[in-house]
Amino acid sequence: MRRAFVLIALVALCVPTNIWAQDQTQAPPPATAPQTAAPPPASEEAGAYNVKLHDLERKVDELKEQIFRSKARLNLLKETVLGGVIAGSRAMIKHHNSMGSNFKLIKVIYAIDGAQIFAKTDDSGRLDEAKDFEIFNGSIVPGSHTVSVHLEYQGSGYGVFSYLKGYHFKVRSSHTFTAAEGKLTELTVNAYEKGNLTTALQDRPALDFKVNVMSDRPTPNK
Repeated sequence: MRRAFVLIALVALCVPTNIWAQDQTQAPPPATAPQTAAPPPASEEAGAYNVKLHDLERKVDELKEQIFRSKARLNLLKETVLGGVIAGSRAMIKHHNSMGSNFKLIKVIYAIDGAQIFAKTDDSGRLDEAKDFEIFNGSIVPGSHTVSVHLEYQGSGYGVFSYLKGYHFKVRSSHTFTAAEGKLTELTVNAYEKGNLTTALQDRPALDFKVNVMSDRPTPNK
């Protein structure tokens, strides 16, 4: 009986010691790592890169076009100075405005063989009031040449037709002529309205080219 009491006392003494040991050996819970923002999706980065790439390509194309126009202008000037003066060929280009009151001319661009020779923009109405004006008058290399014309109009109207002021109309056309050696080639470009009252406004602006070749030498007095 005494032995059993001693055994129970030993067990009672050992149990708290083991529990305390287990509590001391248990590892504390791991600290939670701070959450960081997720990186942007790869698709968004690719989209932004493509936008920048397209913008760069557009700027490069615009620069190429400017270089091309400058080169064409220089080539025309060189041919005119080195060839046209010696050959004695001359060209005169005139613009005539026959458009109706519904169209106000605000922009005129002319080019010969791709080189711009005349450009003017004016939405005040003064450009439209000049029914006839000279575009080019000078020496030119004998042979075939192409004149390109670009015109822009603003709608014009009053009262119930005042809404036309919000419309813009563009017309483009070109014509090829031959400059003969020792001759004056006179080219008149007439801007007019084609069709009739049933023709849509955007289809009315048109261009007509009239060529007249004459001697470039003064007629001797008799």
